[in-house]
Amino acid sequence: MQHLTTLDASFLQAEDSDPHVSLAVGAVSIIEGPQPDYHELIEVFAERAHRIPRCTQIVRMRPFDLAAPEWVDDPYFDIGHHLHRVAVPAPGADAELFAMIATIMERRLDRDRPLWECWIIEGLAGGRWATLIKIHHCIADGIATAQMLAKLSDDGAGETFAADIRAARESGSSIVGLLRPRLNPVAWMSGAWRATLTAGSAAEHAIVGAAELTARVLAPGQESSLNGPVTGMRRFSAATVDLGVMKDVSRHFGVTLNDVALAAITSGYRNMLLARGESPGPRTLRTLVPVSMRSASDFDVTDNRVSAMLPLLPVDEPDPVRQLDIVHRRLLRAKGSGQREGGTAVFAAAGNIPFALSAWTIRFLTRLPQKSVTALATNVPGPRGRQRVLGRKVVEILPIPPIALHLRTGIAMLSYARRFSFGITADYDTAPDVDTLARGIENGVQCLADLCGVGRGPGSGVPARPNAEAANDKNPA
Repeated sequence: MQHLTTLDASFLQAEDSDPHVSLAVGAVSIIEGPQPDYHELIEVFAERAHRIPRCTQIVRMRPFDLAAPEWVDDPYFDIGHHLHRVAVPAPGADAELFAMIATIMERRLDRDRPLWECWIIEGLAGGRWATLIKIHHCIADGIATAQMLAKLSDDGAGETFAADIRAARESGSSIVGLLRPRLNPVAWMSGAWRATLTAGSAAEHAIVGAAELTARVLAPGQESSLNGPVTGMRRFSAATVDLGVMKDVSRHFGVTLNDVALAAITSGYRNMLLARGESPGPRTLRTLVPVSMRSASDFDVTDNRVSAMLPLLPVDEPDPVRQLDIVHRRLLRAKGSGQREGGTAVFAAAGNIPFALSAWTIRFLTRLPQKSVTALATNVPGPRGRQRVLGRKVVEILPIPPIALHLRTGIAMLSYARRFSFGITADYDTAPDVDTLARGIENGVQCLADLCGVGRGPGSGVPARPNAEAANDKNPA
């Protein structure tokens, strides 16, 4: 029997704090036809789901939170409770697909059953169909979720872009490495001394980072329509660009791929705020940027291993190159300040106090109307190779983030094969212009690409989504 970590359980507690939010994450795989027989799909997905423990386990809560929740096998597991079939209305373009995604993601997962669903979406234009996998965030973070989804494909979890992230490249604890047994006692003593110094330095770094994160959360940002209460309805939109173009831009300007993506997001939010008649200020877009702390050896471990940074994205800066430069410098500063280590330290410390106290504290804090953070931007590295489902090629994967804690929009990014996708979830009532944000992101990438001479030729540049603008005119139930 396995307990949820304090971080895992916090997603359940945050969901409890607001009846209008669902903290499920998702991904839509758009697949080339012809669509398989539905009964064949049920049989295949049932077999593959049984290979993933969390797909057949439920969360057992303890009375009064006296102990952490536990994962236990569901004795009544039935794939029929988790596999659903739906068709989009004609003509089955992005508009209809996005409206269906928003509708599916609005509803909370049933906590009396394993916390996932798979929706088979039929009727897409061009003879395509799709699968939408919906998983509660308490089960897994972005990388672990991507690994779970890959196991439902024909080839299973193969090579992933997650191998490129910082945490995956770092070997185990430096302290453990320094203290490993040595034949030479002098060398061992030297290693022990250096490990002590490293531990002290790391602890100090984490404390400074935790203090900085706390200060960022407590400092109110500029008043903006991006922050405030949300309703129970959602909108969804997406932007897709060529991964090769993103890499060319990052190499040309000497920045990371994530810097380019966040600069494009900055441009998109700036366009949206200006269209709303608001004046973007230097403190308008404090953004929650989750950071993976997962090593390569733990890719198959299903849980949450993330920390966070809280940079200000420069929506007040109109020049795209200066935007990118500011994003790059602020991300470097946030990484160097210890914010990622500080966030991890906070939840590690919470794991050492009675669970009831941490659970009640999280519920209390997440009920408070925070006004400092206004956006979410999470980057999920996906599969490097093309996936197939029952022999059919997956042509595109769109990530679906949740929104909560007074954030009215959230953006998830996912790299898959040669594409880089931005999935945008928004509150239905307060973000009717979510497609403006999506188009602004695509234009932001294209603008940077044009400045460094990357063309819009076949297979490159920013693919147009001409039908997406109508996706959120009406959200059919």
